[in-house]
Amino acid sequence: MASPDRRWVLASGNAGKLAETRSLLAALDIELLSQSEFAVPDAEETGIGFVDNALIKARHAAALTGLPAVADDSGLAVDALDGAPGVHSARYAGSHGDDAANNAKLVAALDGLAPAQRGAAFHCCLVATRSANDPVPVIAHGVWRGRVLEAPRGAHGFGYDPLFWVDEENASAAEMGAERKNAISHRARAMHQLVEQLRVDEHHG
Repeated sequence: MASPDRRWVLASGNAGKLAETRSLLAALDIELLSQSEFAVPDAEETGIGFVDNALIKARHAAALTGLPAVADDSGLAVDALDGAPGVHSARYAGSHGDDAANNAKLVAALDGLAPAQRGAAFHCCLVATRSANDPVPVIAHGVWRGRVLEAPRGAHGFGYDPLFWVDEENASAAEMGAERKNAISHRARAMHQLVEQLRVDEHHG
């Protein structure tokens, strides 16, 4: 187990996200704990962009726990919709986390558009802050390009994965195995950037 000063908090109560982030940060000798272990409520996500919301969540968790914090904000930005659903991805159709309704709304919004007009990108912004008032938080941004299908394909993944087609893989994100998706996704790309930046910080610290 890491020493007390190696404890960090993840600004999320999601068990899957905690396990995934723990494995990706394992090389840094960080003991990552969920904010729910400290009874930290979810932050009010009032930012207009992914970086804003990730910073809000990280500073909120750090302030209430006194520990360094890691937070992410992610979503799908569709070219033809001027970047929507964007930061509202999880609640695009109204209620938070209703994947089926969100997907149906997206399909309807792009009805009639040719494949070339259906470009989109998943974005993930990750923030690591050593304290609530850290003036130089570490910020990483991962982008995964693809396009939106006319109908869902695949049974894996979650969110917009069944509609997100990746030409290089000749598959939707929901048709990929978790191992492959987690190696090339927006979240994986952001996490690798974050780890490298934290390693550099530790080396110079």
